[in-house]
Amino acid sequence: MRSKQSGFTLVEIAIVLVIIGLLLGGVLKGQELINSAKVKNMINDFRTVSTFVYAYQDRFKALPGDDSGVVNHVNGTLATTPGVVGDGRIQGNWNSLTPTDESYLFWQHVRLAGLASGPTTVPAAPAAGDDYNARNADGGRLGITSVTPIANWAGTFFVCSANINGRLARQIDSTLDDGNTSTGTVRIVNANGGGGGEQANGVAYQAQPTAADDATLFTVCVAY
Repeated sequence: MRSKQSGFTLVEIAIVLVIIGLLLGGVLKGQELINSAKVKNMINDFRTVSTFVYAYQDRFKALPGDDSGVVNHVNGTLATTPGVVGDGRIQGNWNSLTPTDESYLFWQHVRLAGLASGPTTVPAAPAAGDDYNARNADGGRLGITSVTPIANWAGTFFVCSANINGRLARQIDSTLDDGNTSTGTVRIVNANGGGGGEQANGVAYQAQPTAADDATLFTVCVAY
């Protein structure tokens, strides 16, 4: 007596493959939407920080962090390093952890002025991972400086954001600038291994990231 063999029909297999395709498509589309939201948030960070500068300057005729009258203006901490306070430049590296630097005190000044939210008490011993430092959508450090992060790059001040992968960096540049992260007003300053991008200023990474660099984390700066 011949035994009856059971199995999936071609129609059933086709239906399963279609379902798998729809699921994969949904996952990829969802990831694309997440990345798009991150890019929008990061672009908004750059624009918002520059707005802080102009709003503070309009109100107090000084730059936040570099305000020689900050004690009277917002009851903030007066910077003592580096450079001259009140010279119209926000001195100090964008990712400085020196609590007396103008670039570090920038955040206290704009928060006390009601322009930004966040802690206003400067930590006695700042650390890269503490709650005082401003962060982007991927947890990277966000900062500002008037110290040119790349030689011969013109700008009054530079807003930098770390921990950004190559794909998002290209999207940010395409939206704000010329699509090339080694030219124009948006540039890659350095590649970093995560943790908020604590490399020093001036470590230039001039290569335009490709698809092969999508997993690599970069620090992106915008000149104003």
